[in-house]
Amino acid sequence: MTINKNIRELTLPELKDYFESIGDKKFRAIQAYEWLWKKNIRDFDEMSNLSLELRKKLAADFEMNVIKVDATQHSTDGTLKSRFRTYDNHLIEGVLIPTEKRNTACVSSQIGCSLTCKFCATGKMERKRNLTFDEIYDQVAILNEQSEKVYGKKLSNIVYMGMGEPLLNYKNVLKSIDRITASDSMNMSPKRITVSTAGVAKMIKQLGDDKVKFNLALSLHAPTDKKRNEIMPINETNTIDLLIESLNYFYDHTKNDITLEYILFKDKNDSIEDAEDLIKIYRKIPTHLVNVIEYNPIAGAEFVKPEDDKTQAFTDYLAKYRVNVRVRRSRGKDIDAACGQLANKDKSAK
Repeated sequence: MTINKNIRELTLPELKDYFESIGDKKFRAIQAYEWLWKKNIRDFDEMSNLSLELRKKLAADFEMNVIKVDATQHSTDGTLKSRFRTYDNHLIEGVLIPTEKRNTACVSSQIGCSLTCKFCATGKMERKRNLTFDEIYDQVAILNEQSEKVYGKKLSNIVYMGMGEPLLNYKNVLKSIDRITASDSMNMSPKRITVSTAGVAKMIKQLGDDKVKFNLALSLHAPTDKKRNEIMPINETNTIDLLIESLNYFYDHTKNDITLEYILFKDKNDSIEDAEDLIKIYRKIPTHLVNVIEYNPIAGAEFVKPEDDKTQAFTDYLAKYRVNVRVRRSRGKDIDAACGQLANKDKSAK
């Protein structure tokens, strides 16, 4: 057989074919597969129930393109941000966000980002490449290990809200979720996974066609095309009307939860008129929640967080008109781990 150099790209049947081709027993494939996806090993030498000779053979025939922790920062609020190094020496970031009720992993899908949203630190970075499905999986596995070690419990939720636009890495994102939810892997419920998008209408519809089982969040952040164009260039080709249509298509085909994410920027999208426009969008989408998010400052951006009373007035107005609204308080701001701040900033880390 033609050997795929990344062993984790092989399915279990393909791995059985490989072991048979080298004159070994097929059940070795099950053992190896368990090491790869249940025990999340990162080196062939860790496959301790395989002979030394067989481990050397695997290392000669395959690579294991794992990501490794390069540095970890600890926030005063308990948030952990890890900088990961890929096999080809790129850096990405992932965040563990603990609360009383849940421990959430926030993972990246790309190295950098091509969307240039004006308020996002990642958007100022060049997109180097998409992450492979197993590199995304590695982030979840490592953050789960951190959660168990530091907080004594496994991850309860996963959000694809880190670096990059998940729907521009569609196949790898879906394949990573398949692995995370597989019974021979982490066996996590897809209902505990949320993929966040800046709004790629065509791919939102594709999610509906593929009848995915996870939840979706739209980073809206402005209630009119004019305002959204100014802060999110993607809106020029993915207008609010197109997004409304695609989100309804997604819901009609999946019945999965949709959340609208809305960062408040002082004097830009925080007026009562803005709230009224947001209500109009809310009425057109079967969304279950509007997350109003605190703005987290980044270098070189002109945006400012509104005063608390302005935020309160905005959310009170939404609630008055029966919008299910929640203010999402930022976590990990002191280590640049909050929404929009991921940019491989090299602070003191350990």
